Amino acid sequence: MLQFTDIQAAAERLKGVAHRTPILTSSTLNRMLGCEVFLKAENFQRMGAFKFRGGYNAIHSLTDAERARGVLAFSSGNHAQAVALAAKLHGCKSAILMPSDAPQMKLDATRGYGSEVITYDRYKEDRNVLAKQLSDERNAVLIPPYDYLPVMAGQGTCGLEIAQDVPNLAALIVCTGGGGFLSGSTVAAKALQPDIQVFGAEPQAGNDVQQSLRTGKIVTIDVPQTICDGQQTQSVGVNPFEVIRAHVTDILTTPDATVVEAMRFAFDRLKIVLEPSGACALASLMANKGRFAGKRVAVTLSGGNIDFARFAALLGA
Repeated sequence: MLQFTDIQAAAERLKGVAHRTPILTSSTLNRMLGCEVFLKAENFQRMGAFKFRGGYNAIHSLTDAERARGVLAFSSGNHAQAVALAAKLHGCKSAILMPSDAPQMKLDATRGYGSEVITYDRYKEDRNVLAKQLSDERNAVLIPPYDYLPVMAGQGTCGLEIAQDVPNLAALIVCTGGGGFLSGSTVAAKALQPDIQVFGAEPQAGNDVQQSLRTGKIVTIDVPQTICDGQQTQSVGVNPFEVIRAHVTDILTTPDATVVEAMRFAFDRLKIVLEPSGACALASLMANKGRFAGKRVAVTLSGGNIDFARFAALLGA
């Protein structure tokens, strides 16, 4: 299982490379939700999302010989950009398997960081099988997006910073898809604040992690139809689930309409742009606010990679 020492080591590797993102507060949000909310703004992270932490830690953890072989990853967008940028910073080549319907902005950004992009049909093809075939053919090191301890450790540095910067938290809400961010942040937060309750957040249409935690075994679903493109995973990772099952209190869900409401609030009142997956944790707090009445709650704003046209369309501008 992922250990706190793994996250501490990742934090050392990321020092001076990743941004220590700010904690934002809003008195309006506090009044609206009836609790004290602390927002970890990972939309200000390098490449626009928390994923940079895991991508960089994973590639930095490789040997020189492994980096010389090049790396291969699969992702709907943010892990793709993270690995592409991290590979560029380490001077190694990268190739990313991405769904053909991934947001154009994420496809362009991944190519812009110097990575080769290979597309596939997420509704008809198995990305895990394709990625394994490609990595074998190219002799490239495979960097999975969440079910990989170095990635989990890197993502966990976000939870580490939250627990260091905001004392006496009752709860932490972390968006989840494959579970790498949630599991890493859980290990870090509970190491520093043992009494904290950690919750995952996912769209209602893709509640596989919620089903998995409540049944005690990994549940696989069809590709979910949700605006949260970064959370269209079908099942939680094996290594993340080991942590989630042992230490996460519950998984919250939210309808897409509330995700849009959270995006609108962040833009109107906080003056920041969030992509749908980046707003999911805040939306889940909005949808379950009664559960956190009067408490100190930290929430991850996990990413802001969305183009203007899609952002305007979702907000009805």
